[in-house]
Amino acid sequence: MKKTKTLMSDLKSRYADKSWNETVQLVRRCMEKTKGDGRVCEPIAQCLQKINEALNVSSLTAMVSRLEMIAKQRGLASHMSPTETVCYLTADLFYLEVVLLPGGRVEDVRVAHHGEAPVSSPSLLQLLRMKKFQEFSLKLDDLASFYIIPGDSDVKTKIYTCLRHLETDLFKISHLPRSLRESDLHVDLIMNGRIGNVQPGKEGTPLTIEYYISPSDVLIRLSNTGEVSVGQMALVTVGSSDASHTLQRASLISSPPQVDSFGFPVFQPLTESCSELLPATFLLKLQPPLPMLMSFIEKMGKITDGVIAEKPQQVEPLPQLLLNTSKTLSSKISWTDGVQFVVPLPVSEYHSYVFSGAVWGRESWKGALIHTVPFTHPGHVPALLDLLRHQSAINLLLASCFSNHSQLIDAGLLYDLRCEILPESDHCLSVTFSLDDNNHLAVLQVTVVDSHQMSCRLLMPDFVDHKLDDYISRVLTRCMSIPITMRAIRRKVASQTTTPVPAADPESSAAMESDIIRAVHPSASVSHEAVEDESVVSPSGHHLMSVAAPVADNANTDAVANRSPCASLAVCLH
Repeated sequence: MKKTKTLMSDLKSRYADKSWNETVQLVRRCMEKTKGDGRVCEPIAQCLQKINEALNVSSLTAMVSRLEMIAKQRGLASHMSPTETVCYLTADLFYLEVVLLPGGRVEDVRVAHHGEAPVSSPSLLQLLRMKKFQEFSLKLDDLASFYIIPGDSDVKTKIYTCLRHLETDLFKISHLPRSLRESDLHVDLIMNGRIGNVQPGKEGTPLTIEYYISPSDVLIRLSNTGEVSVGQMALVTVGSSDASHTLQRASLISSPPQVDSFGFPVFQPLTESCSELLPATFLLKLQPPLPMLMSFIEKMGKITDGVIAEKPQQVEPLPQLLLNTSKTLSSKISWTDGVQFVVPLPVSEYHSYVFSGAVWGRESWKGALIHTVPFTHPGHVPALLDLLRHQSAINLLLASCFSNHSQLIDAGLLYDLRCEILPESDHCLSVTFSLDDNNHLAVLQVTVVDSHQMSCRLLMPDFVDHKLDDYISRVLTRCMSIPITMRAIRRKVASQTTTPVPAADPESSAAMESDIIRAVHPSASVSHEAVEDESVVSPSGHHLMSVAAPVADNANTDAVANRSPCASLAVCLH
């Protein structure tokens, strides 16, 4: 320490009479020099990095120096072209070309994947032109993370080739004809497409699948809030594995595709000529990560023939996982015994929802936060997506009963409706409540059959109406909100018992959709042009053929037999 202080004192006295510009030029000249042996003292390297980040990039040399530093930070190699006009940042499976101009300006940034031609990246170019080097570095890190593949360069190349053939087959599956369930083609593609809404990789990002979107997000897109709603996504990548797995090294779907009686493609067997044993698996990288019940995680393992992610480190009750991962709720809020969630609804209506900690803490309702889903075959993906959608639907229903407003149960506050949520099985729950001044309890049994089918049964003393059960099921399926559904039940029962009914009509789709929007975003409003006023009915059958991208050569575009004959044909342009 004494030696360092002496050195700093000598430096200060030596350069005391120098101007600031001279000192900066000296620092730049020193930074441009490189040591021959390549060994760098860590504290000095950190100091150089901080100085480099602080200096303004106003020359070609400074820009190259900054790019080289970023490459080293992200584990990439770097070199200049013979003409010294292009800086290359390289990895085993991709590289970047940064085309430079005099003065350190950037003309273009191109990304090239293994075996492919370089493609310009406007987003990376914009970051460098704006000199947002930290954001550029993070983008590089994201790009590199998609190719964390074990083995030497030859093995990495083989695994990457397998990934490209998988992407080809996923696109073939997405182009197969299917039935249309939703009137909104975009929503139908996300929720009911065999592979969801598939978007090809661009600018260094992998193939992306949008597999679930909530009704509130759909309605926000139709509202005038200006917000952009995005559903749940999965990135298709590869990852290392302790065990070796047989991966395809060719397309497994013939041209034209042959389909079975359910409309799914017939895959060619994984023989030695079209597959290889490699230390990796394909991955669905979930964005955001999804809270999943352990029983659903086990089901994923059965779909993938035993290929499962590492055993979760932390297992918690599903309600706690939902609170921990919510963007709008505080994870510090307690959901256990003695606390009720106060859910405000439009027209000054308030419900309270209670979760019994002892019951929800049972093993059958414990789960984990899933970040990645490993698999080895394109045929696994449709079934995995259905399971992810099913879990997402359960999560959405439970989350609709949470709010940032919580009170002790004995706080003495009055509510329009008090409800207790209890689990029945891994896809069934019940809502116990009492309507108005009625001393008798009622129970709503909810079965989440799958992501687009809810089955409800209302149990009330001296009250049986099977048509009402069907109505409740359709309302819940449409809004995916327990509070909105309980509001509709309360009004419907009141109308059948000659009690004065509130002004709003619960059978009006516009009224219900407005309720959903205002419950999630109180300041939002729904345009009457965007939402049609129609009864809550199940959508009619249609036939859908995706034309998102050019169909593979000789692809089968004939409609498959549909067990529910459809009345119309819809062509989805997305």
